[in-house]
Amino acid sequence: MAVLSSALAFTTIQPVAAQSAFPDKTITIVVPYSAGGSNDRFARLVAGGLSKELDVPVVVDNRPGASGVTGSMQVARAAPDGYTLLVVSSSMTTNEAVRPREDFNPVKNLTPVAMLAKGPFIVAVNNEFPAKTPQEFVELIKANPGKFNYASSGIGSSNQFATELLQMLAGLESVHVPYKGMAQATTDLIGGQTEILIASGPSLLPHIRGERARAIGVTSLNESAIAPDLVPISSVVPGYEFELWWGVFAPAGLPADIQELLNTKINAVINAPEMRQTFLNDGAEAAPTSAEDFGKRVADDIDRWKDLAKRQNITVN
Repeated sequence: MAVLSSALAFTTIQPVAAQSAFPDKTITIVVPYSAGGSNDRFARLVAGGLSKELDVPVVVDNRPGASGVTGSMQVARAAPDGYTLLVVSSSMTTNEAVRPREDFNPVKNLTPVAMLAKGPFIVAVNNEFPAKTPQEFVELIKANPGKFNYASSGIGSSNQFATELLQMLAGLESVHVPYKGMAQATTDLIGGQTEILIASGPSLLPHIRGERARAIGVTSLNESAIAPDLVPISSVVPGYEFELWWGVFAPAGLPADIQELLNTKINAVINAPEMRQTFLNDGAEAAPTSAEDFGKRVADDIDRWKDLAKRQNITVN
């Protein structure tokens, strides 16, 4: 009987002893876009800091395709153990508003972990565009319905939604020219093929600082730290506000203790003074928040953009 008792004790203890505390191996952050964009840049910034916080390697894996859905679905299908994460922007919510899929839903298939950064868009025009202030910009487009083109990184992109929201609130009409990514949209703005582009600070500030394009204003309700010299468009279009965010997700079913640990560590990384300044230099503000609040923001944004898509007839066809 003593021998049996010892054997039972061993079998009871063995599984507990075999478990390892999270994390004990490499964590992979999937970026569902090509290298070089803001998602990739911020993922790599956070990966370095998170690696130090958790004392394990953290690597970035770019998986572009289908407007970010390919890489996002890869994460959704991964084991919910904290070793596979996703860094994506709020473009995921605008994309969901016009391209809902039966096999992927951000709210159902992903666990919110942490918001990284946020920031307004910049309203930019090519250097030949006559208007130089928000007032002139609105008056010129309103006086010439359908004459000017606005670029975006694709149908359902946050750029399109930011522009359509402005058009709805200000009573403007311009022609949408969708591109397959921000790089070509920016190139054609600079080259004069399109007149208007509303996009993030990381996408536009280098070109504005280099005087290859001109900023009209920002999409925040008030002055923004990313470009304190720019006037909010809301000064002439009351209530106009559009804010982009970047965040970290894990597969649905992530244990609450791992979610909390990752949230705490990521917040520590982005809250460091040097990291806050780095984000600011890149055109965004560090945005530490709880996983719960981040999840609510995601769900609310999807509902908001679905409503705007109906009002402005934003469709993939």
